[in-house]
Amino acid sequence: MANHNRLTVKQVTPAYWHVSINNPPINLFDPEMFAEFNVLMDKIDGDKDIKIVVIESANPQYFIAHFDIVRGETIPDQPGAADFGAWPGFVTRLAESRVVSVAKLRGRARGHGSELALACDIRFASKEKAILSQPEVGVSVVPGGGATEWLPALVGRSRALEIFCGSDDFDADTAEKYGWVNRSIHDAQLDAFVDNFARRVSNFDKRALELAKKTVNARAGVPSEAERWGSNRAFVWTTTWPETQAKIGRLMGMGLQQDNDLELNFGKHIGLLID
Repeated sequence: MANHNRLTVKQVTPAYWHVSINNPPINLFDPEMFAEFNVLMDKIDGDKDIKIVVIESANPQYFIAHFDIVRGETIPDQPGAADFGAWPGFVTRLAESRVVSVAKLRGRARGHGSELALACDIRFASKEKAILSQPEVGVSVVPGGGATEWLPALVGRSRALEIFCGSDDFDADTAEKYGWVNRSIHDAQLDAFVDNFARRVSNFDKRALELAKKTVNARAGVPSEAERWGSNRAFVWTTTWPETQAKIGRLMGMGLQQDNDLELNFGKHIGLLID
């Protein structure tokens, strides 16, 4: 089954679903993609057989480049459409879902891309092709999609500050060392590894899987929707700052949101911008 044109959802087996993200040219997280993810969650919650879902990109260069800063506040006329303020509810719903979610990371997962991956239960990354980043501070905003809630718990305070304040790109090996992803896996082995893992999990008892996830969530602590709402509002507020508007204007003039060297090497380029 296919939803609109950003996500393609395949039932590999009744218990194991695969989601492919495809929003050319760079997989921007736009309002249509958000709507389709909301519809996907409705289908997951309404299905009695699904146990695990794997989310990946059809574009090996970009998992999700980042939030669409041009059209981000648009509400499209399609099922699942919602304003950006509904994002904290979506990621909380995904994290607390009875289904195990796996992000298979190739290409750039920056900003919203990283935050979608963080909302998933498990993250496996291509050693050669995955790049993760929370570049918001480098663009004079703050992360608003859940990174400020997830990353300090996963990587620790000092490394979270390094990630946020440095706003640089991180390779998969470093992300694994920090705890940002579960494993860094050679790209040639990634597909088979994730597929084998998903099939293995899909063979186990559904009630045991659900209870295991609930128990881990209770012990590890899942950030609340209210906490995410607060950081989401902070992000929206910082986008109104004059210095933010000026920096975004400069980046748009350099080709932001296009498939070019700026987007491919964003961490390097924003490090060269001088206020």
